[in-house]
Amino acid sequence: MATSEEKTELVETLKGPRFYRIMLWGYGGESEYMELTKEQYEFWNSHNEEHGDGDGVNYCTSAEDGDFDFENIEELPEEMQFLKDPEEDYSSSWYEAPTSFAHQYGIDYNNARLTIEEVSSEEYQAEVLNEIVDGEDLPEYVNKLEEDNNYEIELTQMDAHEAQEPEYVAQMYSAEKGTFFEGIIETVGAFDPKKLKISTTEYLNGDDTVEGIEYDGVEIDNGGGDTNGKGYSFSVWKNV
Repeated sequence: MATSEEKTELVETLKGPRFYRIMLWGYGGESEYMELTKEQYEFWNSHNEEHGDGDGVNYCTSAEDGDFDFENIEELPEEMQFLKDPEEDYSSSWYEAPTSFAHQYGIDYNNARLTIEEVSSEEYQAEVLNEIVDGEDLPEYVNKLEEDNNYEIELTQMDAHEAQEPEYVAQMYSAEKGTFFEGIIETVGAFDPKKLKISTTEYLNGDDTVEGIEYDGVEIDNGGGDTNGKGYSFSVWKNV
C-alpha cells in the first residue's frame, strides 16, 4: 500500500510539466589577464605606484580607437602598448587582448544571491506562480541544504583555472552588479533543490566565478542577464 508521501509524489507527477526560473544576481564582473614583457611591466608598475591606475584604465578602454585622455602620460611609447597587435597595425579591445591567457566573466560565488520562481511557462514574460527561493545568499543556501542532508549531497563543484601564469601579468577588470544568470528548467513534479549543482572556477584574483548551473545532471541554458558597470581597475604584477 502506498504511503502518504508516495501518493503526494504521484499526484505531483500527474500534474504534468512544471517550469522554474533560476536567477543569480549580485556582484561579479569581467577580467582579462594578459602577458606583458619585462619592459611593459616595469613601465606600468612604476606608473601605477606613482599615479594610480587611471591612465592604465584609460589606455585599456581607449586603445581600440586610439582616443586617449591620459592625466599623467604625455605620449605613450608604442612598445608599452600591450594591446597593439605586433603583426598588425591596430590595437584590440581589452577583452580581446592579443596576449590574453585567461578570460573571466560571471558572478562571484561569494557575492551571489539565488532566486527560484515557479512560472507558468518557459516564456520570458511567464507569470510567477510561486516563490521558491527569495534572494537568499548563495553560499548560505548551499551550506544549509548540505547540512540538512547530513552532507550526503554536494551542490558545488569548485575548480581552479588551469592557465599557466606568465612571469609578467596585467589584469583589466570591469566590476558589474545585476543579474548574471537567468535560466528556465522544466520538471515533472515539484522542484527538488537537491538536484541543483553549481560549478565555479577560481581565477587568478582569487574569485570563485560561477561558470554554470545544472539541474538533475542537465546544464541549464543561461538566457542572459542584465548588469550595470560599477567601475574599472587595472593592475600588474610579477610572478617570482
